[in-house]
Amino acid sequence: QVQLVESGGGLVQPGGSLRLSCAASGFTLSSYYMSWFRQAPGKEREFVAVISWSYGSTLYLESVKGRFTISRDNAKNTVYLKMNSLKPEDTAVYYCAARPLRTSMKPYEYDYWGRGTQVTVSS
Repeated sequence: QVQLVESGGGLVQPGGSLRLSCAASGFTLSSYYMSWFRQAPGKEREFVAVISWSYGSTLYLESVKGRFTISRDNAKNTVYLKMNSLKPEDTAVYYCAARPLRTSMKPYEYDYWGRGTQVTVSS
């Protein structure tokens, strides 16, 4: 059974940091691209970052470049999103997603999703 379980969300002040985790199980990650998306209230789900499990190559949403870092731990089958210099506009539910063979920034092209973790940036 495929599972993606996110954790690490919470309330943080502007300028603060959080690290999100996504624990994957039930499938072989070596041929997958793992992504983070986010969805704010009343808005469409938005691509944030992607990493190739095999090659470690990454791609980011322009507005998070230099602030967010996606990484993976092969031994733990876990993907991380380290978020620094957080802004109120980063407030959203953050989702982990997996797609085989090819990278994509389109949510409908992803096969597996977690349930999401809430990130709120507010003073």
